[in-house]
Amino acid sequence: MVDERPAQDAESKAEGSALSDLMGGLPPLLLGTYTPKIDAKGRMALPAKFRPQLGQGLVMARGQERCIYLLPFDEFRRIAAQIQRTSVGNKAAREYLRVFLSGAVDQEPDKQGRVLVPQMLRDYAHLGSEVVVIGVGTRAELWNKDAWESYLAEKEEGYADIADDVLPEVEF
Repeated sequence: MVDERPAQDAESKAEGSALSDLMGGLPPLLLGTYTPKIDAKGRMALPAKFRPQLGQGLVMARGQERCIYLLPFDEFRRIAAQIQRTSVGNKAAREYLRVFLSGAVDQEPDKQGRVLVPQMLRDYAHLGSEVVVIGVGTRAELWNKDAWESYLAEKEEGYADIADDVLPEVEF
């Protein structure tokens, strides 16, 4: 169930500030797993913990593995600029940029913290009413519930094994 508390309450401000302080002044990371619903009109409530970062607006775009990226405006601009710099002489980058930007939509949450998930993106990610929103650091991802559960079950098996390859310099 999605926490429906207002995004700007004192508790969430304090949590965001404390995490930001720990991160050296960087914006708080989007973390966790949430299970909001998409209603009959295609609206979804943003998880309350994500509203400080996404509540002023966000960009939804096609993601990898048939998910939808939910990006703060600044993060979207940063990614788009990087792809554009690469795309001039690189055919694969141009093709990626076309698909990525043609499916991107900017959204501002309503007073209840809901955003409209456009039909085109719902079709791309095979979304019904049962969805999962995960925090992935600087972005969130919106997944079909069954697809996420399958993906997670498959990837969790090798999670410990890939840590050495993916994160060789990170100490836990």
